[in-house]
Amino acid sequence: MTGSGPYPRDLDLAEARALVQRAVDKAEQLGLRGAIAVVGATGTLITASRMDAGGPGGMARARSKAWISATQQIPSAEHLHRMTTIAPPVAAGFAAASPEALFPGAGGLPVSVGGVVAAGIAASGATVSPFFPAGVDPRVVSADGRPANPEDLLIAYALGLPYAGQHGDDAKRWEQRFGELVVDPAESLGMAPAPPAARQAQLDWARALCDAAMDAASRRGVQVAVAVVDRGGDPIQQDLMDGGPAGAVAIAQAVAGAAALFGCDSGDLDARFGKPDAVARLVVPPVLGVPGGLPVRDGGRVVAGLGVGGAGPSICEDISRTALASS
Repeated sequence: MTGSGPYPRDLDLAEARALVQRAVDKAEQLGLRGAIAVVGATGTLITASRMDAGGPGGMARARSKAWISATQQIPSAEHLHRMTTIAPPVAAGFAAASPEALFPGAGGLPVSVGGVVAAGIAASGATVSPFFPAGVDPRVVSADGRPANPEDLLIAYALGLPYAGQHGDDAKRWEQRFGELVVDPAESLGMAPAPPAARQAQLDWARALCDAAMDAASRRGVQVAVAVVDRGGDPIQQDLMDGGPAGAVAIAQAVAGAAALFGCDSGDLDARFGKPDAVARLVVPPVLGVPGGLPVRDGGRVVAGLGVGGAGPSICEDISRTALASS
């Protein structure tokens, strides 16, 4: 974390990205595909990555669990327990007052720096779950000779913490998959070092595009949020530069979604469809008709959307064009 003033501070982008990379490395080693998100203690998304073939929806679930862990300063499993034991009107009131807590699932953990919670981290996605996949080597899903479910394992590994299950009875799920098989503690590989991920071509491309946009923003002296979404509007990579406005995260995703879903510059959306943002009510991913989002094409076909938010719309559009031109 940077700064020393008497105000809440989030984890730095570089630190958050390092945590996500460790989780991606471990997930690839385990043969998992999903998304990992880091949300700051203020509730602001710092960074999130969707692995290749991670599937839509995982990013939103991971972000929600990370938000809960960051803002409530507890594992999201503990929050889930509380929500199921308090009076239903209170639980409903929490959900209504906390729109980021859309998915109150287990698996998110707070990230502390110097004894103070600075963020939350969580994972979810196509095969990121507390269940043991078919065909998995039992040694890689065990820690110190004990069952270690894949989702909680990769988050513990990312944080460098001893494994602790967050999803209930690991032993029961282990027995269902492996029977009475016992792994010698010396042969447990769950917390062993994971090699750098090497099979994430889509994610690497999306990160590089975000990096190019953030470099372009730095040269202009502005701090922004950047998003790369697939052609259906689901995020692949999202980043908020240190010092960037918190609201920029939503703008970057929405203008990227507009460009990807409709194959046009986000600033042209209203001209195409008339009433400002009327089309936003017709699609599930958020879209916004202001400049900053551009479609990404391959051979004339729209394959993704790039969005930048947080500075003036014309500046954000220029940053997006610069980033695309350099990719």
